[in-house]
Amino acid sequence: MNATIVKGSWLEQKGRLKQKFAILTENDLVFEEGKKEEMMGRLEKRLGKSKEELYKIIESL
Repeated sequence: MNATIVKGSWLEQKGRLKQKFAILTENDLVFEEGKKEEMMGRLEKRLGKSKEELYKIIESL
């Protein structure tokens, strides 16, 4: 997944992720430049999904 794609539409994707996974908090979805891996780690732990599964979910939004 291209970081530019994630950053460019992140607000929209973040809203959809929160709808799909009500367990997610605003803190889970903080996307800061250079800290994508940290955010993905939080999501992996919170949702119990692999990084590859998360990329597929985000790309399908």
